[in-house]
Amino acid sequence: MESNQDKNKTINVVLAGNPNCGKTTLFNQLTGSKQYVGNWPGVTVEKKSGKVKNSLGRDIEVVDLPGIYSLSPYTPEEIVTRNCLLNDDPDVIIDIIDATNLERNLYLTTQLAELARPIVIALNMCDLLEKNGDKIDIPFLEKQLGIPIVPISASKNTGIDKLVEKVAELYDNGKYVPVKNIYSYEVDRILREIEDALEDIKQHSYHRKRWTAVKLFEGDKVTWNHYNFTDKQKEHINLHVDEIHTSKNVDREMIIADERYKYICSITQKAVTRKRPADYLSVSDKIDKVVTNRFFALPFFLLVMLMVFAVTFGTPGTLLRDGATYLITDVLGGGLESLLVSVNASAWAQSLVIDGIIAGVGSVISFLPQIMLLFTLLSLLEDSGYMSRAAFIMDKLLRYIGLSGRAFVPMLMGFGCTVPAVLATRTLENQKDKRLTILITPFMSCSAKMPVYLLFISYFFPDCGPLVIFGIYILGMVVAVLTALLFKNTILKGKNAPFVMELPPYRMPSPKSLWLHVWDRLKDFLVRAGTVLLGASILIWFLQSFNFSMQMVSPDESMLASIGKFIAPVFSICGFGDWRASVSLVTGIAAKESVASTLAVLYPGASLASAFTPLSAFSFLVFVMLYTPCVAALSAIHKEMGSAKWTAVTVVYQIFVAWLASALVFQIGTLIMNIGMM
Repeated sequence: MESNQDKNKTINVVLAGNPNCGKTTLFNQLTGSKQYVGNWPGVTVEKKSGKVKNSLGRDIEVVDLPGIYSLSPYTPEEIVTRNCLLNDDPDVIIDIIDATNLERNLYLTTQLAELARPIVIALNMCDLLEKNGDKIDIPFLEKQLGIPIVPISASKNTGIDKLVEKVAELYDNGKYVPVKNIYSYEVDRILREIEDALEDIKQHSYHRKRWTAVKLFEGDKVTWNHYNFTDKQKEHINLHVDEIHTSKNVDREMIIADERYKYICSITQKAVTRKRPADYLSVSDKIDKVVTNRFFALPFFLLVMLMVFAVTFGTPGTLLRDGATYLITDVLGGGLESLLVSVNASAWAQSLVIDGIIAGVGSVISFLPQIMLLFTLLSLLEDSGYMSRAAFIMDKLLRYIGLSGRAFVPMLMGFGCTVPAVLATRTLENQKDKRLTILITPFMSCSAKMPVYLLFISYFFPDCGPLVIFGIYILGMVVAVLTALLFKNTILKGKNAPFVMELPPYRMPSPKSLWLHVWDRLKDFLVRAGTVLLGASILIWFLQSFNFSMQMVSPDESMLASIGKFIAPVFSICGFGDWRASVSLVTGIAAKESVASTLAVLYPGASLASAFTPLSAFSFLVFVMLYTPCVAALSAIHKEMGSAKWTAVTVVYQIFVAWLASALVFQIGTLIMNIGMM
């Protein structure tokens, strides 16, 4: 089929490929800042799409499909990718392949080719291939696959323009890729018989016969249920399918997989010329001998995290925070105060702006450079490939507490934000793993709590901030482990799920991808600062400035004081029975940053230093780190738990654990101090 397509129409392109093949880097290069992120309809798998910047003057929309290894509909990512390819009928498919790992990547390619859609292979990391001294005979590979190939390096932004030109060319030609036979004579004969049987089914897509025949042969339930086969048609198709005999250990899906790999191996042996012997150890292999060593792996991981905290909360981070504080408090705050005085603004207006907005929101924003530094360091570890090793390292430990290494991914995301971390548990295979992971993920201290940590460190732990934060994070992990041990042996018993993952080679992170990762996290922080925190700061200022008769009073006689004094006795045993500290914890339910902004409003100037001791300050940080997450996270927990009862159990348990841990820290600390003074 050939036709001239409308050149004014937007070309709809999908980007498919294995995890760690450079797909995200390519997507960022194609779309730049013209991208947006959401969720696929009805699924909490992330969806990225954006406009392609090109010199052709063509409108091209690209969707970044989840990274997968095959189109078998088992995981949410595979289901999303498969549904998009089958139901949305994209104009062109870009299949991105890691040139340094051709055999594994081509398995998905053989499946995509059977969809008979316009497809182009983006052969990525060709620069690394050349660096290794290996070569790929691209013309030979193109001929064998029947698919055009464009060599690129997504990280270095080379070959991208040619890739876009090839996409436009394929669309304008309007050609489906002819399906090449990759199977043995016997399997191909049966597949052709099934294709012939499909001719009578009107709802069948004529250009997708080979894909459908393969799926029917494999016994794919989704495909069988999709078509309205009569009993006679089912009998006819099964008659051909049953010509291939299977055994207990070999099913028809394995037969197809074996045929694909035989074909892939036969062409890659001729297409790829390797300079180095098979037992050659790459730089990544040599590094992994240390960082994944059974004895050194965990200490090395802890050392890496300690170094991250030392940079973030040590001298570099402190200098950034002090600079931001000076700009916001002294320059901006001082300027606004002088302006309000010069225009004779009322006392309440001056108090609202200076004591409410600047003190509340400004106190949180002043920590932004420090938070940005932490995000940058964590993104460096993630993009370099080390975090995949961390999941591998943690698998053995997590199995002791009833989880697999797969649970480490949402737990790791919890250090950024609890909401996506909880949503990420949907990829876990069984209900027991999912609920247990959701239960302990909030103990991984999210970035929203960082302004609280930074606020207290600046007052009480200026000389040992990195160690205090490291201790807080480790305590959260210990509590998570103890929680998992408690629940896995009581109400969440079950078998551990298997865990298989690929360790990608270490790579130098792309500055552009690094910035987009950091900006994506910072954007959420800024939006919350301009909405939730601003509203909370104004509300807190109002409640602590007026009584129930709407008269402006001192904070101790305000509405907020009345509320705070009612709940404060509960926290006396924890060392912070002051009503202002209690109220800040309540506002933290809306957003954890609100704890810092509330404290800044209620403890003006340096009065926070006189309201806490170092011990009670640490006890307060322990409670903040462990108690229930924000409203948005609770909503995500309820959605993924699928049970109001389990959500309530999670909330009550976390508040109780936070109170108990905080009380133990303060009481044991007080006991030790008293013994030391005797």
